[in-house]
Amino acid sequence: MDIRVQSAPFDPGQLLSEFTANQDKAGAIVTFTGLTRDLGGTLATMEIEHYPGMTEKALTEIATEAQTRWPLDDVLILHRHGALKPTEPIMMVATASKHRKSAFEAADFLMDYLKSRAPFWKKEVTADGANWVAAKDEDEVALQSWEQ
Repeated sequence: MDIRVQSAPFDPGQLLSEFTANQDKAGAIVTFTGLTRDLGGTLATMEIEHYPGMTEKALTEIATEAQTRWPLDDVLILHRHGALKPTEPIMMVATASKHRKSAFEAADFLMDYLKSRAPFWKKEVTADGANWVAAKDEDEVALQSWEQ
């Protein structure tokens, strides 16, 4: 398991290569890379805040839950914080499993958690000012679909 919360940019291709190099038993690797949305050309920056220590603990707990629910060989969660420019990679999830269905489902589960419950606070800064990004009902509904 690899959990990273960092301000530094990352190369999704390089990160995938590093993750894949360690998977000698996996038959499937699923990844998702989220990008900072451009908002039609109006976004100056997306500012992401978090509480160090608390965030890593929460991400480790959800990754451990994914490993309990699905037969995963490995999990990677990387999420950035700080000021990000439009189109920059903001986060990446990777799951490795012997079978594709488990890898896909676990990655989807992790993404739903990251979108609605992970302890990150996002503020969109445009020429018109700054606005905190509110949680969306559909993200909460997606996460609730995983409740046992």
